[in-house]
Amino acid sequence: MAYLSYYAGSGASLAILFGLYLVLTGQGERFNVGNFLAESSPYLWAMIGIGLCIGLSVAGAGWGIFITGASILGGGVRAPRIRTKNLISIIFCEVVAIYGVIMAIVFSSKLNGSVENIYTTGNYYTGFALFWGGIAVGVCNLLCGVSVGVTGSNAALADAADSQLFVKILIVEIFGSILGLFGLIVGLLISGKAEEFA
Repeated sequence: MAYLSYYAGSGASLAILFGLYLVLTGQGERFNVGNFLAESSPYLWAMIGIGLCIGLSVAGAGWGIFITGASILGGGVRAPRIRTKNLISIIFCEVVAIYGVIMAIVFSSKLNGSVENIYTTGNYYTGFALFWGGIAVGVCNLLCGVSVGVTGSNAALADAADSQLFVKILIVEIFGSILGLFGLIVGLLISGKAEEFA
């Protein structure tokens, strides 16, 4: 943890020093975020958003499956009856990845191969909408996968100790998995008015 704060502090210090250098030498206009956004390709932003959508969703699902699977195997040593019943937790984690794949397919339907002039207002709107929609879906599914994984892990261990606790914790896990559905809805709302690239 100390290394993380060290690297974050070093990176922030370097960024501040570089910014001060540009401002104090009269070259502050070289650091222009608006110019960068206006000159970058909106198709690039759309593709990054789609990649983050599916990548973060699959990472969240994998992380959740890892957490849950380890606890199912560990609890299954003490109580072998929990091994098949707790596979529902693995399915809940996998649904998170499916949400990311579905949204990536929906987002990629906005892409068109025959783009003549990419630098139009509508294309910028589509590119940035797909980027932020992909971020919203991906981060929401990443956190949802971890949430479902931790809850599924606890469900397996609680079921190994007392079989009456399984259904109670499963309800909590279902509510945790709905968070990924909320991310899917937000991604649809963000990209809803985006037109195809023209």
